[in-house]
Amino acid sequence: MEKHVLGLELPTDPRWVNIAEKNIEDILVDHAYCEQKAASSCISLIINYPEKERVVEVLTPVVAEEWSHFERVVEELKKRGFKLGFPRKDEYVDQIQKIVKKGGSREQQLVERLLLNALIEARSCERFRLLWKEITDPELSKFYYELMVSEAGHYKNFLTLAKEFMEPDLVEKRWREFLAAESQILKKIEVRPDRIH
Repeated sequence: MEKHVLGLELPTDPRWVNIAEKNIEDILVDHAYCEQKAASSCISLIINYPEKERVVEVLTPVVAEEWSHFERVVEELKKRGFKLGFPRKDEYVDQIQKIVKKGGSREQQLVERLLLNALIEARSCERFRLLWKEITDPELSKFYYELMVSEAGHYKNFLTLAKEFMEPDLVEKRWREFLAAESQILKKIEVRPDRIH
């Protein structure tokens, strides 16, 4: 699950894990809401593109999986005596949403949204990998390994699906633009020790 497999141009500073581990309650709360938002995003795509059978077919199980991840993170919070608390502002997602091109055909809009989801999954997967490899809590290490494998599958799902609605070469070109824009955004925003992104 190396950085280049995910296509990400800028790796997370490995020191992030050490700081994140000291803020594990905040990390788990933020993570829970990331999973909730991932499920909501897939539901939104299904609601907005019900005529696209493949969207419904591919994303319905993803909704269930993301929601089960939300439940699992809530369980980890409970185990440690933490509460879910309120969601926090996600500057990363706010910024990368600006990469999405407005307008165009329904297919173009769909592809943009699928690529945005792929990008969020890829970055989450990269962070989960760091947590799996570097966190000292063996239980959480195992937990993040399992979620990393799952998120990698989702990232591929979104990219594969996008190529069903647009010429694969054009999707690849647009994906590279997303990756380049994301690396520039990450250089400008502070890496938060209490956030997954």
